[in-house]
Amino acid sequence: MGFETKGDDTMKVRPTIVAVLMAAVLAWVQHADAADIKVLTAGAFKQVVVGMAGEFEKATGHKLVVENDTVGALAKRIDTGEAFDVTFLAPAAIDDLIRKGKLDDGSRVDLARVGIGVMVKEGAPKPDIGSVEAFKRALLDAKSVAYINPASGGSSGIYLVKLFDQLGIADQIKPKAKLKNGGYVAELITGGEAELGIHQISEIVPVKVVTLIGPLPKEVQNYTTYSAGISASAKEGEGAKALVKFLAGPRTGEFLKAKGMEPAGS
Repeated sequence: MGFETKGDDTMKVRPTIVAVLMAAVLAWVQHADAADIKVLTAGAFKQVVVGMAGEFEKATGHKLVVENDTVGALAKRIDTGEAFDVTFLAPAAIDDLIRKGKLDDGSRVDLARVGIGVMVKEGAPKPDIGSVEAFKRALLDAKSVAYINPASGGSSGIYLVKLFDQLGIADQIKPKAKLKNGGYVAELITGGEAELGIHQISEIVPVKVVTLIGPLPKEVQNYTTYSAGISASAKEGEGAKALVKFLAGPRTGEFLKAKGMEPAGS
């Protein structure tokens, strides 16, 4: 009787051992080609890449090496020959780099978009920005207005300079403008350097000590779209493709909404 029990236990244990060994082999095969993937990402999309990196790395074994800068600065770096595997930039920048042969033709994938919002320091009065005229009044009434320096290549700053001109208030805004050379415009608000801040919504939401008043009026709203492009000379091209496919998936869509962004096709 004892012998039969021992035999039964042995039969039960063997499949378990086999299953564990098979899982280990499959994991080794899956991660055998794991590599470091160099990512160049602009502006607001950095938080998406960083936020989803853990899941991607766990699923593939690849490791992401992420560098962030403005769209303009990254486009220049790529144009002058910097080595990388995948980049996330504005569609126009991606298309231009494809034309120049810096990115693989056909590798562009539109992933996300984000609108521009207005912020004040937490606890400060919130001006009305519900219409174009109200927004214009809020800008003129503010003692100082912070936004990304357009000279640094930031897409929201470039758009705002044109918008101020269209609204006929460029001359009034210029002397009280507080410009940020990349990073969070919110830092100028939290530091007391500016009263009103304008930046992409996804760059406002993560900062706890500022209040997002709301988006620009729809008549003057501008969306920045972030698209992927794979280097024409990518060292880890397959890993780069896997990353783009992963970021185009439903899990990333949920993350985008939580961060003030939305899937590009919305």
